[in-house]
Amino acid sequence: QLMLVESGGGLVQPGESLRLSCAASGSTSDHYVIGWFRQAPGKEREGLSCIGSSGSSTIYADSVKGRFTISRDNAKNTVFLQMNSLKPEDTAVYYCAARSLICSRSADFYHYWGQGTQVTVSS
Repeated sequence: QLMLVESGGGLVQPGESLRLSCAASGSTSDHYVIGWFRQAPGKEREGLSCIGSSGSSTIYADSVKGRFTISRDNAKNTVFLQMNSLKPEDTAVYYCAARSLICSRSADFYHYWGQGTQVTVSS
């Protein structure tokens, strides 16, 4: 079994940056693909990015490409989402999730989810 815990959310002004962390625990946790998702009030859950177990395979949604960067430190079983140039429309609860083998922004087959961390971008 795998447990995921997000952290790093908070309140920032437009244009500022934030770094989210997803800490994984459980046996062979470094073998999982990790995805980042977000859900804003009244909006569908949006897949933002994912990273393969090796860290070499990454995918980004068009809405965040060039602003957000996903990375992982397998030695610490942690995946990061660096968020730069934040906009008010980035306001949402951000989740990390885990699946096997395939990097995808679809929530399908992501069976392990964190509790979420709130990101609010407001002036």
